[in-house]
Amino acid sequence: MNDPLLIREDADGICTLTLNRPDAYNSLSMELMQALITTLDAIADDTSVRVVILQGSGRGFCSGHDLKQMLGEGEEAYYQCTFDTCSTLMQRIVNLPIPVIAQVHGVATAAGCQIVASCDLAVATETSRFATPGVNIGLFCSTPMVALSRAVSKKHAMEMLLLGDMISAGKAAQIGLINWVVAEAAVAEKTQEVAAKIAASSRKAISIGKQAFVRQIDKPLDEAYIECSRVMTENMLTHDAGEGIDAFINKRKPRWQHR
Repeated sequence: MNDPLLIREDADGICTLTLNRPDAYNSLSMELMQALITTLDAIADDTSVRVVILQGSGRGFCSGHDLKQMLGEGEEAYYQCTFDTCSTLMQRIVNLPIPVIAQVHGVATAAGCQIVASCDLAVATETSRFATPGVNIGLFCSTPMVALSRAVSKKHAMEMLLLGDMISAGKAAQIGLINWVVAEAAVAEKTQEVAAKIAASSRKAISIGKQAFVRQIDKPLDEAYIECSRVMTENMLTHDAGEGIDAFINKRKPRWQHR
């Protein structure tokens, strides 16, 4: 009962956050969502962190909202607060200035699938399964739809939302919800490999690039190019760009200062 809801571990520029409600399939209680928001806010200002891994403890990644907690409260104001808090959490993931990688095992359903769709990258086991099954209990997954519809094509999103069926990791990779499918024994190793490669780059460059990606993705083509031309100029003026170009020309390893 005294175990932390969220476990943070830092090593070599990689911050691993573990959802720690294994007996409840890491369902998103209000307390867990608030812990995630607070921790992500701290990470945003922590220049020692260059990439985040988000994983779940126990048998699965995350089963979505804690429906028992929600029904126990049973008031409109509480429901609105729950979904507003969840929306804030997902935007924290998207707007975090460094990449977030979902490391998925078992199920990622409803708001758990929403987390995966909100992350920048995702690694899953061969036996992982994904769903937005709210339609099966009379509760359409409208907030998960926001993230899902931005991660996969319209028809694939609507298939998941309207049918509510579980899809395999293979299909999730096929439609663009996740990046890699690996054996269960290899999921942590693969995620660490991806995270280490990102952590070896300039945090400043990665941060500039991720934030620009989020801003430009829904802009018209001409506006996107105007925005990203400005961003490239900003990036060229950083210390690490000059260091990286000089290192490339002189065939040496760059010494990043992350500024």
